[in-house]
Amino acid sequence: MSDIAIRVENLGKAYKIAHNAGGSRYKTLQEDVIGLLKRPFSRERQSTSEIFWALKDISFEVKQGEVLGIIGRNGAGKSTLLKILSRITRPTTGYAEMHGRIGSLLEVGTGFHPELTGRENIYLSGAVLGMTRRDIDRRFDEIVAFADIEKFLDTPAKRYSSGMYMRLAFAVAAHLEPEILVVDEVLAVGDAEFQKKSLGKMGEVAKSGRTVLFVSHNMGAVLSLCTSALVLDKGTTAFIGKVDNGISLYLKNMQTMQTRNYHKIVTKDRPIEVTNVALLEEDIPETNIGGYVCEIDYFINQQSIGAAIAIKITDQYGAPVLTSIDTDTDLSRFTKQRGSFRTKCRIPQNILSPGLYDVSVSVSDMKSERFEYLDRVVQFDVQLDKRIKNVLPNREGVILLPQQWDTEVILSSV
Repeated sequence: MSDIAIRVENLGKAYKIAHNAGGSRYKTLQEDVIGLLKRPFSRERQSTSEIFWALKDISFEVKQGEVLGIIGRNGAGKSTLLKILSRITRPTTGYAEMHGRIGSLLEVGTGFHPELTGRENIYLSGAVLGMTRRDIDRRFDEIVAFADIEKFLDTPAKRYSSGMYMRLAFAVAAHLEPEILVVDEVLAVGDAEFQKKSLGKMGEVAKSGRTVLFVSHNMGAVLSLCTSALVLDKGTTAFIGKVDNGISLYLKNMQTMQTRNYHKIVTKDRPIEVTNVALLEEDIPETNIGGYVCEIDYFINQQSIGAAIAIKITDQYGAPVLTSIDTDTDLSRFTKQRGSFRTKCRIPQNILSPGLYDVSVSVSDMKSERFEYLDRVVQFDVQLDKRIKNVLPNREGVILLPQQWDTEVILSSV
């Protein structure tokens, strides 16, 4: 009997992207009808399209009990690959063989029916995996305890917060014992306590002999959980092999692709929207040592709302370095009025060791309900200042800031 759990051969996925020569403005029904009547006599250029390959010529094998970490920057094709393997979408070329029951955790609440209660969705998910009711009953209490939603177990899932959705989805996927577990980057929306608990559960699953495909930007988690790595770059295979070699290649590519600006247009479909994030360098006159300023522009679409703007800095392995919230020094900033705002957070350069860092931005209320989360939206590279480089020896750790030391003489030989 073959020990191959997953075999992928020449897998590709293409999408047709339309380009409207007449612009992207929405038209009324009357304009559409008039345009249709004029079209045979019009010399106006018609819409064109192009083929975009999200994945191209992907081939690899995963043995039973192997934990494969799939890494790559945003847009590399990771989620597309997992959707094909989970039978959510069909490939354009090639094929993928999966030997065993598949449990997928791709997006928050994927596979849940919003009108069903949490209890009903647990049994529905188990039935989809081919499990009997007795099998589900055996793990039911463990799932509920892990997700910590006992109070809302008989509430329709459509009333769940994103955090509750995610906790239940992960608990179901991890505890119903699929032979192949597919996990996308979903832990980023959980709080720190649940992330720690989930990574611990992932470690248990990995050690139990089940096959796992794990997509994450947390290189520390990939390094500790995975037995091999697949690095994707622009839809193609950049590397497959040892985890540490794959992470080194990924970090090297990320260092050459730093982005310090993020921008999007306001849609006004949410209470608060982050519209711009920029990371700027500045000189601090008092110390004459450079630092960074993170500028965050956001739009509030309600007359009054309670919200806190936060940034989280992570190192190149995805480990949290610090979190700062705009209400830390002044709680009156929590209540904000309708309008456009710009807030700034200053990051002194001399507190961090040299290396590559990512900045994530979130907007949430005091109950940690997130209105928006931008994961690793900008990056920056810390270089040690030449004036202090010679007096500070190489050292491990993230924080460079010198600590206060006191020395006293206990016994002198003089």
